Amino acid sequence: MITKEALEFLKDLIANNNTEWMHANIKRYESYKKDYHNYITSILEELKPLDKTLELLEVKNCTFRINRDIRFSKDKSPYKSNMGVWFTQNKKRKNAPGYYIHFEKGNSFIAGGVWCPDTSELRQIRKEIEFFHEDLEKIIGNKYFKKEFGDIDIDDKNKLKKAPKGYEPNHPAIEFLKLKSFTASEKIDDKLFTDKDFSKVIAQKLIALKPFNDFLTRALETEA
Repeated sequence: MITKEALEFLKDLIANNNTEWMHANIKRYESYKKDYHNYITSILEELKPLDKTLELLEVKNCTFRINRDIRFSKDKSPYKSNMGVWFTQNKKRKNAPGYYIHFEKGNSFIAGGVWCPDTSELRQIRKEIEFFHEDLEKIIGNKYFKKEFGDIDIDDKNKLKKAPKGYEPNHPAIEFLKLKSFTASEKIDDKLFTDKDFSKVIAQKLIALKPFNDFLTRALETEA
């Protein structure tokens, strides 16, 4: 679970998102970082037995820097006021399938899959869907997956308006083939993050994504 001290730090950071405040509260930040790492450790302990591909992951493979990349953003706040964690099925691949946990007051969620694959990765995933879309349909139709995530994420920002080049508009999996990202997500109540059984509960939710991640991993590890 996330400690009350870590939540207080994030709350205060929202109200004081500047370098002066951070420098004045560096000891609180160091304490926050320790809590962040302990939080990740507790989740890894629950997830690793459920997904053997995560066995080699260490805390350092799952963290995000608190500094924001503000080069192309109108929001120049220097620090992230959320807590994100990423568990990837292949730490050697830059954009491998995995599981994501996001704490942000009023906007907390869990997710998984592959976000914005590059051109070659997108080609591989689409090829897998083209020939094995029944496998994908079975995965997202599973009652355990449906209970937790409902469906994969599909919206206008995440898909092409027309069939991608090389694919017929009447392909039975055309709606999947139009996708530019392959993710599934579920909103989570902020209160769950402070529950003593958080790690166990969240691991059981996330593992519903394993067959989906396995399908995407298969696509990315199959030679084109």
